[in-house]
Amino acid sequence: MTPMHLGQTSTLPASPEEAVLDYVPNPRPGTTYLVRFTQPEFTSLCPVTGQPDFAHLVIDYAPAATIVESKSLKLFLGSFRNHAAFHEDCTVGIGERLFREMQPQWLRIGGYWYPRGGMPIDVFWQSGAAPAGLWLPDQGVAPYRGRG
Repeated sequence: MTPMHLGQTSTLPASPEEAVLDYVPNPRPGTTYLVRFTQPEFTSLCPVTGQPDFAHLVIDYAPAATIVESKSLKLFLGSFRNHAAFHEDCTVGIGERLFREMQPQWLRIGGYWYPRGGMPIDVFWQSGAAPAGLWLPDQGVAPYRGRG
């Protein structure tokens, strides 16, 4: 399981389907802990108008055998820049792909989308109940008031 991106020059994939996520062995197997990735400047395109949509994503997971390598995750998330999909599809699709490929104990994603047309849309998905004893902090994104 040699990472494709870590320590290498990598270009932004043209689409989420072309993006390759790297997974490396969990350095603390047998320990239940939470990993959080925050992407406050996520972008995709509206599938109807082609206009950009912006979101603050928070991805939390409890690793099992592997962890996702952060550079490959950044490239994967960046590949959505020219991807046309509704907020729900982007948010849930990211969570499902990470869960399917990495097979963590548990995963959740919060997609806090900035408004277009005056209405913010927040999308949440999780793989199931969190493991017993897992410290689960609030995702820290305020209800919409400029998302500041």
